[in-house]
Amino acid sequence: MVSAGPATESDVREILRSVVDPDLPFLSIEDIAILRDVHLDEGGAVRVSITPTYSGCPAMDVITEDIVAVLTGAGFVDVAVDVTYAPAWTTDWLSDEAREKLAANRIAPPGPIGVVDEVLCPACSSHDVRTVSEFGSTACKSIMVCTTCREPFDHFKAI
Repeated sequence: MVSAGPATESDVREILRSVVDPDLPFLSIEDIAILRDVHLDEGGAVRVSITPTYSGCPAMDVITEDIVAVLTGAGFVDVAVDVTYAPAWTTDWLSDEAREKLAANRIAPPGPIGVVDEVLCPACSSHDVRTVSEFGSTACKSIMVCTTCREPFDHFKAI
């Protein structure tokens, strides 16, 4: 049941645009394609499906809590969040806007799956970069440094 609030799945998706990935707070769960499906039944119950960026992603609990909080805050009293693993999330699902936001926040976006990733420095666009560590602040990022401008940066791995 809904005590107050939106009555369409489109409205629910609009509310969910405020839920961000806690590791990449400039990206909504829609931008990063974690949000897979929204279903609103006739009784006002909301069921949201999300897919983690990788199976052990620790941010999923926070994202689930944020989804429930934002929807209950909008007046929904029956909210369920399902975590789905199939199909597996891929960086190919990232929107162009998400890739632009990554670069604007000094994180080199991933290239397409199956293609040798050409990493450009997000500060100066140089191709002269090297990997410092395969693992960065999260398992989905590596740490790189530009040999031209000497700036360190994260690279979002293609998966």
